Amino acid sequence: MNFKTIFVHLDHSVRSPVRAAMAAQWSRVHESHLVGLVPTGLYDGVIPADAIATGMTDYIAESADYLHRRAEAIAREFREGIAGSGPLSYEVRLVDGATVDAVVRYGRASDLVVLGQDDDSNRKDTTVRGLAEQVLMEVGRPVLVVPSAGMFGGIPKNIVAAWDGSREAAMALQAALPALRRGARVTLLSLRHPRDEDNTQQLLVSDMIQFLLRHGVQARAESEVTEIDVADALLSRVSDLSADLLVMGGYGHSRLRERILGGVTRQILAQMTVPVLIAH
Repeated sequence: MNFKTIFVHLDHSVRSPVRAAMAAQWSRVHESHLVGLVPTGLYDGVIPADAIATGMTDYIAESADYLHRRAEAIAREFREGIAGSGPLSYEVRLVDGATVDAVVRYGRASDLVVLGQDDDSNRKDTTVRGLAEQVLMEVGRPVLVVPSAGMFGGIPKNIVAAWDGSREAAMALQAALPALRRGARVTLLSLRHPRDEDNTQQLLVSDMIQFLLRHGVQARAESEVTEIDVADALLSRVSDLSADLLVMGGYGHSRLRERILGGVTRQILAQMTVPVLIAH
């Protein structure tokens, strides 16, 4: 198994070039074909107030023209970035459809979907809010979410994989195998609260370690009992271990239940400080 096709969402945000560079780097290392998708934003939201000159009589046509010109500029920047960093099999596509629908449809024809964490810097523009969350639930592919701050050069070498025995966690481990095989240090991390039943045996941690080993991944297991919120404990351990990638399953419960209970997935997507490879 490998990432034969990597898909990256491109937009007008300041973090788009960082996301594109990371996707290109992963594509080179994994010998993948890279697809850059640029939704124009025509059906997504508002047009920046200063985008259209005053006095225009056909605002809709002028707005569409502005968004297409901006999408072409984003695509051009993507091509220039690829050309400046070495040979790579890639393509870039511009689409007018709603961003979530377009990313889901095109993302399904890939092995890994690269998206950005929500970024408030473009709140008044056409950037879609909650894109990673919405795509994760629909695309049927693992999603690599790039934080809204920081630089992430190089392929991850110190990886934390969250393990709770769930279907989603198992899918995330399977999906992340190409990345895990390239890691110098992989930690299979299990967390529970003191009031929770000790389910160590049910988690089959030793079996999962052997599963990973048979796939060429040498991992160590770590189990912790924590008094704090699981998401906070997970992010804290990621920081303690100086990890540069977190692998986890997403939305083991319904989104409604996770929102009511303050779900781990939602908290991680909001507070993440390293890239997160997540599967649902």
